[in-house]
Amino acid sequence: MPGPDHHGPVEEIELAGGGINRVVRIGDEVRRPSAPWSPAMRELLAVLHAAGLPVPRFLGVDDSGRDVLDYLPGEVAHYPVPSPARTEEALVDVARTLRRFHDASVPLVRRDLPWQLPPLPQAEVVVHGDFAPYNLVFSGATLVGIIDVDYARPGPRTYDIASALYGFAPLTVSEEGWGTIPERAARVRVFCEAYELDAAGTVEALHAVVPRLAWTVSHMREAAAAGHEAFARHVAEGHAEHYEADIRWITDHLAALGG
Repeated sequence: MPGPDHHGPVEEIELAGGGINRVVRIGDEVRRPSAPWSPAMRELLAVLHAAGLPVPRFLGVDDSGRDVLDYLPGEVAHYPVPSPARTEEALVDVARTLRRFHDASVPLVRRDLPWQLPPLPQAEVVVHGDFAPYNLVFSGATLVGIIDVDYARPGPRTYDIASALYGFAPLTVSEEGWGTIPERAARVRVFCEAYELDAAGTVEALHAVVPRLAWTVSHMREAAAAGHEAFARHVAEGHAEHYEADIRWITDHLAALGG
């Protein structure tokens, strides 16, 4: 369906993000490249929006073939994560919102949709696929937006929970003012309780973090080797080595973190 277009010169403001796609803002709209998996993304956004989730609405396609979406005002939690998004209030809000996202997505799990990546084993829900601070928008400690669902696909709940624990506990060798290992273990428990996981589910989610990070490293290196410019830049900047260091740290401290 045709989307809104503007006549005459318009200012395109490039938005910072994960660094994979060029996304721009024009007024109260966002324009991003359409892709073969865009129909699946549009369907997912429609389902989530109907369930009251804070996701952008799909508004159409512009004359340049780009998807047109709502702009969600607020502060994206780029690293280092802003102080308000580090609070326990924000942690609980993120967990509860992720639970609502997953629950709302269930009707799409068995649909034949053109996801960018193949469904994961033991699919229960449609996962966001990159549920990290830099894909979440905050107003103070309140989560007001979930963006960039390009990696969404059917998968197990723990896939996204692992990403959230990594980013918000956080499960990283870097301290950056986040606190001690026992304090981070307490944040793991708070998040999992807010998501409504039991003790066994919490352990399962913690054990999913290392495989989740290992997939990210593998995907990043493979894409870079295949000539993907953005991933090649990420590898050159040391992102893969950072994840590998965190994998070693998590492995060494898994029991202390509650696993």
